[in-house]
Amino acid sequence: MTDENLNEPGTDGVKWASREEGPWSAETSGDDVGEPGADESRARTSGGGQDDLPPQYGIGPFTVREVAIGGVWLVAFVVSFFSLSQLGFVSVWTRGIDWILAIGVPTAAVFLLALRRLSPTGIRRVGSLGIDQFASVAFSVAAVVWLERVWLQVSLAASGGLWETTWVLWVELVLMLAGVVLTVFAPLIPVLEQDFQGRPDAAAHRSSRPIRGVVPRPRPEPSAAAAASPFVGSDETNATAPVDEPESWVPPVTTDEPAPQQHQAFWALAPEEREVLDENGLPLFRIGPAAWALVIEDRGAVFVIRHEDGRIGYLHDVSDVTRG
Repeated sequence: MTDENLNEPGTDGVKWASREEGPWSAETSGDDVGEPGADESRARTSGGGQDDLPPQYGIGPFTVREVAIGGVWLVAFVVSFFSLSQLGFVSVWTRGIDWILAIGVPTAAVFLLALRRLSPTGIRRVGSLGIDQFASVAFSVAAVVWLERVWLQVSLAASGGLWETTWVLWVELVLMLAGVVLTVFAPLIPVLEQDFQGRPDAAAHRSSRPIRGVVPRPRPEPSAAAAASPFVGSDETNATAPVDEPESWVPPVTTDEPAPQQHQAFWALAPEEREVLDENGLPLFRIGPAAWALVIEDRGAVFVIRHEDGRIGYLHDVSDVTRG
């Protein structure tokens, strides 16, 4: 835009000598996207701007809420080394892995809260949970664990059993419930809610963002060939289907195979006594020069011989046999 355009009359008939006097003056520069004023308006923090909030005082680098959480954890950690049973020394640290949920997870949460203040560039999240969210989960789980043990002891005593637990069980339950109040319900308590006010806006972790809408998967459209084909069992024919050309009938070609050879029986006379064997190779009967034997099949090296009584055997020695 040139200087001549700046001197042209506006929509209200007024001439502006410079850009500062027109509707694009500095008073409205913050409303346009990309102007410095727009960035400042979008940089306002959650719960109101920081200029509108009173300064937050604490103890050293920690807030009052964080110091209270640390004190609750410290007392619970020291008490956890005392015995839970009146019958012998049994602490939470000597009962397998019970210590992980009872005191271990809250310990990790407190250390992460301290690390967040002492090392701002350190661990910022635990999976998809922020540090405050992880602390809320940790103390809630620990409170449920101690509540379960108190419930079991009360149920046992109500049924006439022995009351064997010590004061440690009750103290741990009260301390973990206090941790729940300082973490889960802190944003609702007027004294503690200032710990969550004035925090700068930040993009949420991808696991903490709102879920996306689910769209049903589109079904594939039927092809043109499938749409033109008739239903199964329908007598209708497709008018657009090509008609098969008539084929000339060709008679099948027959091949003359030789008929199976018919074996002609003949008489045979052996020059000496020879054994005729059965299918298993055992002697069946004997033939010799005294009588002719009927051969019903000549297999070359073997004669199939039928006896007078109908038995059939095999003569394997056919040398010098006289055919009749």
